[in-house]
Amino acid sequence: MTDTHSTSLEDLSGAGVSIWLDDLSRDRLTSGNLQRLIDERSVVGVTTNPSIFAAALSDGGAYRAQLSGLGDVEVGEAIRVLTTTDVRDACDLFAGIHRDTDGVDGRVSIEVEPELAHDTDATVEQAALLHGVVGRDNVLIKIPGTREGLPAIRRTLAAGISVNVTLIFSVDRYREVMDAWMSGLEDAAAAGRDISTIHSVASFFVSRVDSEVDKRLEAIGSPEALGMRGRAGIANSRVAYSAWLDAIATDRWKALEKQGARAQRPLWASTSVKNPEYDDTMYVTHLVAPHCVNTMPEGTLNAVADHGVISGDTITSNIDDAVHVLAGLRDVGVDMGDVVVKLEDEGVEKFVASWHELESRVSNALAQR
Repeated sequence: MTDTHSTSLEDLSGAGVSIWLDDLSRDRLTSGNLQRLIDERSVVGVTTNPSIFAAALSDGGAYRAQLSGLGDVEVGEAIRVLTTTDVRDACDLFAGIHRDTDGVDGRVSIEVEPELAHDTDATVEQAALLHGVVGRDNVLIKIPGTREGLPAIRRTLAAGISVNVTLIFSVDRYREVMDAWMSGLEDAAAAGRDISTIHSVASFFVSRVDSEVDKRLEAIGSPEALGMRGRAGIANSRVAYSAWLDAIATDRWKALEKQGARAQRPLWASTSVKNPEYDDTMYVTHLVAPHCVNTMPEGTLNAVADHGVISGDTITSNIDDAVHVLAGLRDVGVDMGDVVVKLEDEGVEKFVASWHELESRVSNALAQR
């Protein structure tokens, strides 16, 4: 194991990638684990989702005292109190980083209920509620990048609330997300808001793309198809970064930037490697470029610290190759349009299932008080 002040992680930060932890629990906060990751692993932010909180709540002991003091509350309200407490405490832990980076990092995300993914109005309402309950400037409200989520993203940003757009698999949908982001800023500016205080990231999922595409390549079974396994996720993400470069080169963005707007950064999510045959750092080392975020579980973070090789920008000079990879997938019979639609639908379904698991655990804990 390398020195805990990992050179690889420092190199990653130095290359312009913000390192965020894709996990949060009461134990991480109270044990000092999260503070150590900040001090020793270059962690400058945290992302959460319903699956993460369902796992955290499996340790009922860490939440027992707070649950006991809640009185007679509905399960949904109990979940809101527990999760927003963790997020608020994490925001406080990152307050210094938030201040020192002028609001760019030191961010903690909390997601609207996944069952609202196809309900624009309810998403906007809950985004405002969560923002108010957490009550910290460095919170990001996660809104899924579904078709119904797009207007919710715009309206939430227009209200001056910073947003993490999640569950993005498609480059085309990512372009729509960036349009919603700029529209939200334009609306905020028209309403007289200080748009320099509104921040956003767009979470583009990586490993789930390979998991789905690899299954299809193996079903095709030709040497050409099998030779393309493990390449789709990185290629898709690199083309997304190219789309981001195009967006921030537009006159539309430059006009917003002159008004003080901050660029929405691409965030690489789902960066743990699912196939043990692959390099367990590939979704980090092959997605290095300025102005990105990589949110990773602790196992991936430690793998990068231990043996990850950071060799500067690995996206910009490889965009043409990424386009070629996606064309090659089409040529062997993989329909990426169908892939990304399936992944978005499954992503919502998985988070809904995790939310129901969370409700069940909190309900049982309330009954056992």
